[in-house]
Amino acid sequence: MLVLADVSPERLRSVCGDDPGRICRTVLDATDNRTLAELGDWLVGPPLRILLILLVAVIFNRIARRAVKRMLRGMASGAMRERLGAVRKRTPAAFLETQETNLRAEQRANALSGVLRSIVSFVIFAIAGFMVLDELGVNLAPLLAGAGVVGLAIGFGSQALVKDFLSGMFILVEDQFGVGDVVDLDGTSGTVEAISLRTTQLRSVEGTVWHVPNGEIRRVGNMSKHWSRAVLDVEVAYGTDIEQARAVIKRVADEVWRASGDVLEEPDVQGVERLGASGVTIRTLVKTTPSQQWEVSRLLRERIKAAFDANGIEIPFPQQTVWHRSEEPAAAGSGGDAS
Repeated sequence: MLVLADVSPERLRSVCGDDPGRICRTVLDATDNRTLAELGDWLVGPPLRILLILLVAVIFNRIARRAVKRMLRGMASGAMRERLGAVRKRTPAAFLETQETNLRAEQRANALSGVLRSIVSFVIFAIAGFMVLDELGVNLAPLLAGAGVVGLAIGFGSQALVKDFLSGMFILVEDQFGVGDVVDLDGTSGTVEAISLRTTQLRSVEGTVWHVPNGEIRRVGNMSKHWSRAVLDVEVAYGTDIEQARAVIKRVADEVWRASGDVLEEPDVQGVERLGASGVTIRTLVKTTPSQQWEVSRLLRERIKAAFDANGIEIPFPQQTVWHRSEEPAAAGSGGDAS
C-alpha cells in the first residue's frame, strides 16, 4: 500500500498547474513524484479527451448524414410530392408523375445525398482533427495560416474545377436534365448517359461519347422532359386536293393515336405550312411521351406514304419546266444581218 504524502498547495500548483486535474492530483498525493504525476496526467488526460472528441465526431457525423439523406429523400418523394399532388391532378396527363420520373428523382436525390454527406463528413472530421491536434499541444496558428495559403493557391489554380462542381450542383438541384434525357448542350446533342459534379456524358446518334464540362454549359435544350412533340411536315403536289390530303393525314394520325400509348392526345393537323418549289407542305403536331417523338414520326411517315398511295395522292419530287423556243430564219434577200 502506498502512503499518501502531504502535498502542499504550492507544490501541487507547480506540478499540476493552476487548474490541477484529478489524475495528476491523485498520483502526486499517492507518490509525491513529479514525473509520475505529469506522466499520468498526460497519459490519461489527453487520450480520454481525444477519445471523447472522436466519439462525438463519429456520432454527430452519423446523425448529420442521416439528416441530409432523409431531407433529400423527403424532397424527392415525400412531403413535397404530397403538397404538389393536388396541382398535378389538375394538369394534363403528360405532367403526371410516371415511374420513370420517380426513378429519375430518386437518382438525383441519391447523387446530391452522396455529395452533401461527403462534404458534411469532411467538415466534421476536419474540425475534430484540429481539436485533437490542440489536445496534443500542437500550435494551430502556423498550421491554419499555411492551410489558408495553400487553399488560396489551390483556389486560384482550380477555378475551372470549382466552376464545374458548382454548375453540376445546380444542374442536379434544378433538375435541368437527367440520365436518359435527349439534350442539346451548346450544339452537342445526344442521350445523357451519366452526370457527375464535373462533367456530363452524352452519347450521340452515331455512338460518339461526349464528355462536356458542366462549367462550359451555357444553354441546355431538353427534348424529353415531361413530354415531347413530333413535328411532321408532309409535302404533296400542287395538283393535290388539300382537303383530301388533310383528311387522309388526320385519319392516319388518329389511328396511331388510338393504337399507340406513346401518343398523349389527339393529333393536330394544322394545315398548309408553306408553298415550296415542288409542292405544298402540310404540318401535323403530335404530342408524345418523352423521347418517343422520333419513333412516332417514323411510324406516321410510313403509314401516310401507304395511305397516299392508296388514295392516289402524289408526293412531289423536284421538277423543272423547260420552255423551248425556236426563231424563224431571216427572210432571203433582205440584206440585213440576223441578230
